[in-house]
Amino acid sequence: EYYMRIVNSLHELVPTHRISMAGGCTLNSVANGKLLLETPFRETCIQPAAGDDGLSLGSALYVSNSVLKEKRRWVMKNSYLGDEYSDSHIKSELNRYGLAFRELSREALLEETSNEVVKGNVVGWFQGRMEWGPRALGNRSIIAHPGFPNMKDILNARIKHRESFRPFAPSVLQERQSELFEQDHPSPFMLHVYKIRPEWRERLSAVNHVDDTGRLQTVAREENPLYYDLIKKFESKTGIPVILNTSFNENEPIVHEPAEAIECFMRTKMDTLVIGSFICKKVE
Repeated sequence: EYYMRIVNSLHELVPTHRISMAGGCTLNSVANGKLLLETPFRETCIQPAAGDDGLSLGSALYVSNSVLKEKRRWVMKNSYLGDEYSDSHIKSELNRYGLAFRELSREALLEETSNEVVKGNVVGWFQGRMEWGPRALGNRSIIAHPGFPNMKDILNARIKHRESFRPFAPSVLQERQSELFEQDHPSPFMLHVYKIRPEWRERLSAVNHVDDTGRLQTVAREENPLYYDLIKKFESKTGIPVILNTSFNENEPIVHEPAEAIECFMRTKMDTLVIGSFICKKVE
């Protein structure tokens, strides 16, 4: 109530349809979704590291705009600003840990990974640059079938060990968002919670919260081509343009380096690891 009261008061002072926010409170995805329904604002701009880690961005922008007067306009189109690792480095780490693996082409990797998800397997997905901020957005993610029976319980029992009431997130193709959710404002940084439409709630049972909402990540191809194409491939096999996405970790910080991903894969009951161009499967 106070959040909405403050935002509505701001709109009275500055009557516009766009709002830019930062600070830890703006990581409250439920409030951000309600803001678009309960205030006159219709467009939000919230960068992905809106908590204390975002102070670095604010400081840099302040120096650029207010001190140096550079007059440059930088648009944050994605959160993939972290470290990236070459296939040669990943391969050497897989060999160091003695893991059996296969190297696949891009298309074969998408085909086999999507098959694993379709079967109900839990997949560690380590690709490209790490996300900046607290959300895993398809580069350091654990992915799974969003409608597989008991998938939420499976993830918690095998890996995440979280409270049962905490939901997992749906990554949805951006152009399909309004078909599945009751609001259409994009949420590329997983910072909005929207109602799932009634006809999709059962098909998205593993990401449908108790109040029939989802903290979604909208995925556009230009923002993350590989992750987008994976969801697209999964959709072609299931008719569901969504993949369950949760952070690649087990009660510790999100994995950063290949070695951390490999160790998490080895010590948990994850079925499959897809890391760079390589795929590893548990041998029963």
